[in-house]
Amino acid sequence: MPRRADHDQRRQQIAAALLRIAAARGLHNAGLREVAAEAGVSVRLIQYYFGTKEQLLLFTTQYLAEQLGERMRTRIHAAGSPPGPRTVIEAILEAALPDDEESRVFSVIYASYAALALTDPGLAMAPLVRSSDVVEKVIADQLAAGQQAGQVAAGLDIRTEAVSLLAISAGLSTSVLHNQRSASEARAILGYHLDRLFWQARP
Repeated sequence: MPRRADHDQRRQQIAAALLRIAAARGLHNAGLREVAAEAGVSVRLIQYYFGTKEQLLLFTTQYLAEQLGERMRTRIHAAGSPPGPRTVIEAILEAALPDDEESRVFSVIYASYAALALTDPGLAMAPLVRSSDVVEKVIADQLAAGQQAGQVAAGLDIRTEAVSLLAISAGLSTSVLHNQRSASEARAILGYHLDRLFWQARP
């Protein structure tokens, strides 16, 4: 019997094929036959692992979210040990900006999936919303740590500020995707808002 690791590897192989198609021709063109041909497997095998295209799309988007989470952790660790609250928040927000091919693909697929889910009840957004809630809590916890350290004003509504930062980051990511502004400009705007929150931490 194949090991679980083999099954996981096969699922990731199929998901990677979907990502290549979606990145090149759009998520709506990533049908099961197209994905099977790209992955070098049969449609029957994809159906064995995922059942439906909707389940394949959900798995692929969750797979991307896990990659983004790893990208965030890598940036946080690269910022020093231990990183301060502002550094952690900045690493999280900047990791989501589409400033390279990996993050651009994530942004395109995530936005495409969210758009399709608005009119297709078969596409479940709840798992992705939960992932976003986790990131929101991490940011809120870091802002609270900043308050305790005297770096963030005591009167701020932490949750509202965390939600606002994520909304700003999402909007900036979209503007970078559409070439409305560069990734460096987006990072500068994020820095501006973090300067406002961490005003006592500035030199």
